[in-house]
Amino acid sequence: MRIVVYLPLLLPLLAPLGARQVSQRCEPRLATWLLTVSSLVLAVASTVSLGLLTIAGLTLVPGIAGLGHWSVPVARREDPTELSVALIAGLLLGGAVVTTARMLWRRTGALAAAALDAACMPARDGLVVVDDPAPDAFALPGLPGRVVVSTGMLHVLDAGEHEILLAHERAHLAAHHYAFVALAQFGAAANPLLRPLAGAVPYTTERWADEDAAAATDARARVARAVGKAALAARRAPARSGPPGAALGILGRRRGPLAGAGPVPRRVAALLAPPPGRHPLLVAATVVVLLAAAWSSAEAAHDLHLFLETIGAW
Repeated sequence: MRIVVYLPLLLPLLAPLGARQVSQRCEPRLATWLLTVSSLVLAVASTVSLGLLTIAGLTLVPGIAGLGHWSVPVARREDPTELSVALIAGLLLGGAVVTTARMLWRRTGALAAAALDAACMPARDGLVVVDDPAPDAFALPGLPGRVVVSTGMLHVLDAGEHEILLAHERAHLAAHHYAFVALAQFGAAANPLLRPLAGAVPYTTERWADEDAAAATDARARVARAVGKAALAARRAPARSGPPGAALGILGRRRGPLAGAGPVPRRVAALLAPPPGRHPLLVAATVVVLLAAAWSSAEAAHDLHLFLETIGAW
């Protein structure tokens, strides 16, 4: 197999730089799509490469080669893959399968719990107000989803900011932001090098909802003020258990009241600045990286096919 099989394993090293540039410079909707698709494509490509290296190494094992009617001496001569490299690839592949399966189990459970909670909540126009002095607001996915707001949050914000809050949370539900977060996390579960991409998606979905709220209310400065007020109020609130893992709120994806509050100053600054652009050069660079990953995986798979045909002909 040619050196091209290793390219999908190297491209994820660009994830920290790509995540930072895309999340900060691109329009949030576009940034979310780019980050999520990049996480999935690079994860699939790197997993395929690990699988190809593992299969190439198995042809060097006499017992397995006999089952496939492959010639071990020819395999050693035709393919430079070392058995130790194939062993490492196999271990990494097994780890990727296990962590991805665990992630799938947890995310499925979180979404099922969120849908059950949403179905059990009496709502008016999809809005649920809970009697809780702690400031909180989040979107709960379901069929249909719910926007959950505490009385504490309603007391913190004025009447005009209530409209902004609802627009923000409804944007989360309408665009299925929880699905983008989950898909990006699947990619990071398969390849830990992609965690910067998955970590940036919750921020870009919040920015997406911020921009939708600003467009719906035609008040970017008021949206920035509402986000800042909600964050300050949550900082003063005592820590407590958060909503289900699938929930998204005005303060960010939640595990507790302060989780996700770190990016709030960046969100406020972005809302006070002009709307971000699409940055076609950055988009083109991302597409080139993804195409390179897909092409190299396809080429490596073709090489393995030819290699197996060669060692099977002897």
